[in-house]
Amino acid sequence: MWDGGDIVRAMDSVLELARWQFGIVTVYHFLFVPLTVGLTMLVAVLETIWLRTKNPEWLRLTKFFAKLFLINFALGVVTGIVQEFQFGMTWSDYSRFVGDVFGAPLAIEALLAFFLESTFLGLWIFGWDKLPRALHNACMWIVHLGTLASSWFILAANSWMQHPVGYRFNEVTGRAELVDFWAVMVNKVQLGTFPHVILAAYLTSAAFMLGILGWLYLRRPGRDGSERPMYRRGMVLAAWVMAVSGIGVAVSGDVQGKIMTEVQPMKMAAAEALWETSDSCAPFSVLTIGTRDGKHEKWALEVPCVLSFLGTGTFDGKVEGIYDLQEKYRETYGATPGETYYSPGDYTPNIPVTYWTFRWMMGLGVVGSLVGFAVLWLTRRGRTPSGLVGRFLPALAISAPVMVLLGNSMGWIFTEMGRQPWVVFGVLTTAQGVSPGVEPWEVWMSLLGFTALYAVLAVVEVGLLIKYVKKAPDPFVEPPSPSLRGSGPDGADADEPMNFAY
Repeated sequence: MWDGGDIVRAMDSVLELARWQFGIVTVYHFLFVPLTVGLTMLVAVLETIWLRTKNPEWLRLTKFFAKLFLINFALGVVTGIVQEFQFGMTWSDYSRFVGDVFGAPLAIEALLAFFLESTFLGLWIFGWDKLPRALHNACMWIVHLGTLASSWFILAANSWMQHPVGYRFNEVTGRAELVDFWAVMVNKVQLGTFPHVILAAYLTSAAFMLGILGWLYLRRPGRDGSERPMYRRGMVLAAWVMAVSGIGVAVSGDVQGKIMTEVQPMKMAAAEALWETSDSCAPFSVLTIGTRDGKHEKWALEVPCVLSFLGTGTFDGKVEGIYDLQEKYRETYGATPGETYYSPGDYTPNIPVTYWTFRWMMGLGVVGSLVGFAVLWLTRRGRTPSGLVGRFLPALAISAPVMVLLGNSMGWIFTEMGRQPWVVFGVLTTAQGVSPGVEPWEVWMSLLGFTALYAVLAVVEVGLLIKYVKKAPDPFVEPPSPSLRGSGPDGADADEPMNFAY
């Protein structure tokens, strides 16, 4: 860990200021990403259930969560645009180096996936009384497919930073050049990362839905509790999504851990603060008390052989330690002055950060998934808990989104911090990616500006969410005549008219 002198020196370091800026901007933006991906799926599912059951409660929930999704989507787009600015401002050498590789996937993401999202989202928003019901519902499913496509191309770029493949280095231009597009698209890191991130997005959005409905169940029960059955149904749906996606996150995370150990063994060693190589049965520490730099432990609660299984798939597998890996990296990559934070040629990430973010990621994810299972258990066989258990259920639900969203952020921080000191692993160090000629005061100005802007956006986001959550789902009013063409022989719905404008 740094001492006071390190912190003072960092305040005058373009590298450290740029890293702080990138961390603040990226982590803040990533708060919106899993909610956007997951809520498109949940809104599509809610509308699909309504179309199949004709129960107006599902339509009310569809429109209610659509409003919250649109608030989140708008703020996510704004923060994503701000994120683009920093690449040209403080990371121009990085942008120049990776531009030929990232150009194709990110161009496809913008031209295909994002336009797919925005076009069909517009049709969904303005097509309530103009499109046939099934087609209207299909628009939201297409929006969700668009978010999945966007995630694929963006994660392919990030996975290339973790495990660069399908490129060649042009010594004349000093740039990486794409030679195999499909190698980038099916990078082994990408194949492990994509399902893990998407399932985590489902878990996060379902926890968001569960928490809001739990609060409404407790605070907005309606006259004589008339609204509670609707909230309960929504909570059960969210809990099912949490339970299933939670299992998926655990399985995909296990696969991802083994890929990580193969391509970035230092990251796995840093996740456990494993300094000495373990030839077999490497333990996993649930909790460690040690020195500030993480080099020496004073006490640890360990589970035998678990780290070996996480890294290799066998309980007697070998897991390399930081000291041995450091020597290997020095032999392979050398020691370029000024490339890292501690000393030249130091290829060790910040151990306390990687150690604890790894545990917070797993711990909060597991607890969040267990909340889903707990809700399913308490509401099994149509039960509606009453008394103390009835109050415990919504309180449990309300805690879910905070835990899961925080766990998601911890996972992203671990992924990026564990790769340090590389911005592109084994190819380009973080120090080499910073814009040349940028002065510390210039980074300070942009850092403070972005932080202030994000603070304002946070107030706007939270304020709008609170405002519309407090309003609760709009009441259902059946119109005097059909407002939408359906499946009937005369173009009207064969079953009953339905209102789409409240």
